[in-house]
Amino acid sequence: MSIPKIPFGLVGETIIAWITSQLASPISLLAAAITEVNDLILTILNLLNPFFSIAVLTLLAWRFGGRALAGFVLLGFLEIWDQGLWLITMKTLAMAVTSTVLSVAIGVPIGVGMAESRALSIGMTPILDFLQTMPRFVYLIPAVIILGIDVAPAILATTTLAVIPPARLTALGISQIDYETVEAGTSMGCTRRQLLFKVKLPLALPEIMLGINQSLMMALSMVIIAALIGASGLGDEILMSIAVLDAGRGIVAGLAVLVLAISLDRISKGWVARTTESRGIMSRGAR
Repeated sequence: MSIPKIPFGLVGETIIAWITSQLASPISLLAAAITEVNDLILTILNLLNPFFSIAVLTLLAWRFGGRALAGFVLLGFLEIWDQGLWLITMKTLAMAVTSTVLSVAIGVPIGVGMAESRALSIGMTPILDFLQTMPRFVYLIPAVIILGIDVAPAILATTTLAVIPPARLTALGISQIDYETVEAGTSMGCTRRQLLFKVKLPLALPEIMLGINQSLMMALSMVIIAALIGASGLGDEILMSIAVLDAGRGIVAGLAVLVLAISLDRISKGWVARTTESRGIMSRGAR
């Protein structure tokens, strides 16, 4: 006796087909906008001399992470340049930054809405859980069907994953603000808008900035995988090394990913710590 299957796959195919047929024009505009933003960031990165960029990154690492991190960044990026991977590393960085910008622009308002509205929080929580637990390769399927094979679908798929940290951590930061603090702002005559922008968001800044850091890390990991659907960069270099069974080429590209990931992570975390300290915002445990 066979048990009838619930047609989840058919439902998904129907939704994707409807999106593709009915929203063709907005999708084309979205793809063009994503591509323009990515191209602009990539152009800026490529206009800078590699040695100037390395010097700036080293100084940032020194400022926000100390001498050990500065030495790692200096040697790591010099090795990337020496191995002829500078241009494709900048392509990877441009896609990661583009995805992070889009993710923060979408995720922070969602997080604010979740903190301010219980109904929205109840509705968005399972959606974010679904996006977070879904295998990363699955994000590539609807992106390819809707936008084809190019940089735009790769960034869209990456944004779908990277939007989770800023949304969750923004909601967490606002929801954990002391009730007495909010009451004090209300008693002083703050409107709801003033209360949000002058009290809640500044106090939630550490969590919001941590969400940006985590979004950047997720974006970087995803754009490597997105090489499967036309995203050039270090991911494409790794795929080519697999195709020709060149272990050395793959190791060099992998080390470049490692240098880029650790550098961005440590510098952004140091930036979060310094910014939080400079604003005089105490940790949650201290309040």
